[in-house]
Amino acid sequence: RRAPGKRTRIAAYKSKMDLKQRDEIIGFVGLGEMGSRIVQRLLKAGYRVIGYNRTISRATKLSRTHGMIVAESPRAVAEKSNFVFSMVTNTDAVKAITQGPEGILAGLSGGKIFIDMTTQSPEYSRKLALQVAEKGARMLDAPVSGSVITLVQGKLSIMVGGDLEAFKIATPILEEIGHKISFVGENGLAVTMKIATNLNLSAQMLAFSESVLLAEKAGISREVAVEVLANSAIASPMIKYRGPFVLETPKTAWFNAAMMKKDLNLAQELGEIFEVPTPTVNMSQDYLDKAVDLGIGEHDFASMFNVLAKESGIPGWEPKVSLTEDNF
Repeated sequence: RRAPGKRTRIAAYKSKMDLKQRDEIIGFVGLGEMGSRIVQRLLKAGYRVIGYNRTISRATKLSRTHGMIVAESPRAVAEKSNFVFSMVTNTDAVKAITQGPEGILAGLSGGKIFIDMTTQSPEYSRKLALQVAEKGARMLDAPVSGSVITLVQGKLSIMVGGDLEAFKIATPILEEIGHKISFVGENGLAVTMKIATNLNLSAQMLAFSESVLLAEKAGISREVAVEVLANSAIASPMIKYRGPFVLETPKTAWFNAAMMKKDLNLAQELGEIFEVPTPTVNMSQDYLDKAVDLGIGEHDFASMFNVLAKESGIPGWEPKVSLTEDNF
């Protein structure tokens, strides 16, 4: 009988590795709009997932509808899984879920890999990686680029910083979350890259808003202006999915003005550290501040458009909010 060829042996090896990987329990702390959908993708891929969320109803819903195991604390998540993910709002939230007797650090032990997907302070991310190492575990910072819709479509991009060997071990899991996984270097560099990416989003949205309003006040309907721009040379993936928000914004914000302000604050801090001027960051911050002052900051950061619309004298400048929740 012929011995199996090289390709057959490789396929068999990969199959065994996939089977072994699916036996792992993955932990996830932070079940917001993005985190909950990442958990759904992991469960659909065949992984067992144990999760925790400060608002318990989000965790129990995932348990009821998708079979996620509910944990009583971040520590319990870390104790019961070898790969521990977290995705929360900011640096303070990361501190809250990692520190203390019920935090993730308390549940980590040798051989485990902690993967934080939060857009947070690169400095604190590096400090946290050292604390994780003291536990005998390894940490990766792995923020994502994209949105709820790109995640659901499997088009999310993930940038990763940290130990290269840990990155290689975690890659099969990360590939279930996003289609493009980029290793960018040591701890803290991935979250730095994410901050550098996000400052573009606010600048693009502000410029897009100017374009729409110029066209609208000249006599072109807003709907036509959005359609033209979303199919023009300036149509980035973000413009394609967020541009229509100037017509109708989601009932539940994908990424609200306050969250974008947080990322831009981080960008300003990095600009000062590395002596890089950040003029677009400063301008975007002004309009996000105005959105908050006008009481529309809880909406997606595309609400910068509504600030400009008000300043342009457009009647009914307030955001038109969808009456239904997104159902992807």
